[in-house]
Amino acid sequence: MKAIRIHENGGPDVLRYEEVPMPSPGPGQALVHLKAIGVNFIDIYHRTGLYKTDLPLIPGLEGAGVVEAVGDGVSEVEVGERVAYTGVPGSYAEYVVAPAQRLVKLPEALSFQDGAAAMLQGMTAHYLSHSTYPLHSGHTCLVHAAAGGVGLLLVQMAKLRGARVFGTVSTEEKARLARAAGADEVILYTQQDFEAEVNRLTDGRGVNVVYDSVGKTTFDKSLNSLAPLGYLVLYGQSSGPVPPFDPALLSQKGSLFLTRPSLMHYIADRETLLQRAGDVLGWIVSGRLKLRIGKTFPLAEAAEAHRQLEGRQTTGKVLLLP
Repeated sequence: MKAIRIHENGGPDVLRYEEVPMPSPGPGQALVHLKAIGVNFIDIYHRTGLYKTDLPLIPGLEGAGVVEAVGDGVSEVEVGERVAYTGVPGSYAEYVVAPAQRLVKLPEALSFQDGAAAMLQGMTAHYLSHSTYPLHSGHTCLVHAAAGGVGLLLVQMAKLRGARVFGTVSTEEKARLARAAGADEVILYTQQDFEAEVNRLTDGRGVNVVYDSVGKTTFDKSLNSLAPLGYLVLYGQSSGPVPPFDPALLSQKGSLFLTRPSLMHYIADRETLLQRAGDVLGWIVSGRLKLRIGKTFPLAEAAEAHRQLEGRQTTGKVLLLP
């Protein structure tokens, strides 16, 4: 089968389109013939070596397809079923072997592209808005990268929870998308100081929570945008890791909270995985949640997909098609 492999860490050019052996499922596993593959910033972190992995590596953690074979003891899925997943390594390929417990059945109303677009980013938005800092009416939140894959979904979920939502974006086009998703206020950080805008929009009070996937370049101002007892939820680092800082700053700025969550801890058992995925996929089917698939690329062009995602040239979800 064809797959993308990384033999050394580096830029997008290290993503090589190669022939690799076809995997076979062992006990508790299923072989999935992939029809769509999700591209996420964590794939870039693995490629560059920011997150350490053993090499050579087939990157990717998310996809959707058809179950082609199952190993012994599998009861969760059957051959021929349409499934989607996240958190399974080796997804930049035509086939992947996945633990059957990590597979979620894809509703007939959704396409494979919908499934591959919804799992990682949809469940991330779900745990951020429902668990890490459970939003409700009366809360105000700031969502960085509000026109990105997680951002657009998080804005919508925050509105479903009744919150007032501010979003930061880089261009007028992205501002339009964030507003269409429900953002009450959109801040063009390329033209405005988002800290000053948050201060103005809240009459100096600050927001209850900042959802920050950017990291290094936004961290200090994100802290300064919080109300006393506010939460900085740092769930990504697209601009680079945050440098060490003195935790006493959290006290000085209003007894703030800082957390660095990961999706895998919020879907650690199958029951929770099915609950979160069921909410997300069900809302998409019903129309309460709208997916935006910004761009698709052939699997062989994974390097270009990475270039555009890193270069902030994308909105919504980026997919690879085997």
